[in-house]
Amino acid sequence: MTEKVIIVEGSSDRKRIAPLLDEPIDIICTNGTASPTRIEELLEPYEGADIFAFFDADRSGEKLRALLRREYPEARHLYTDRVYREVATTPLRVLAEELLSANIEIKTEFLL
Repeated sequence: MTEKVIIVEGSSDRKRIAPLLDEPIDIICTNGTASPTRIEELLEPYEGADIFAFFDADRSGEKLRALLRREYPEARHLYTDRVYREVATTPLRVLAEELLSANIEIKTEFLL
C-alpha cells in the first residue's frame, strides 16, 4: 500500500494523471459509482493513507465529491477549472500545479 491515494472518476482521468507523478501513488477509479458502500470498498485497503479526490467539474463529479466529504471528511479535494470541465481534458501543466499544491511530487518536465 502507498501512503497516498488519488480517487478519480474514470480510467481516462487515471491515465491523464499517472504520468505526472514522481512518487508512488495509487490512483483508483470510481467508474461513476456513487454509493457509500462502493466508496468504502475502494478505499478500505488504503486505511491510514492520505486520500486525494480529483473529480470532474460537473454534476456527477460534485455528487461524488459530496459523498466523499461525508464518508471521508479527512480527504483532500483537488479541483480542475470549470473551463476544462473534466480532469481528462485539463492541460497537463494545470493538473501538475494542482497536484503540486497538495504536496504531491510531480515530474519536473511538467512544471516548466
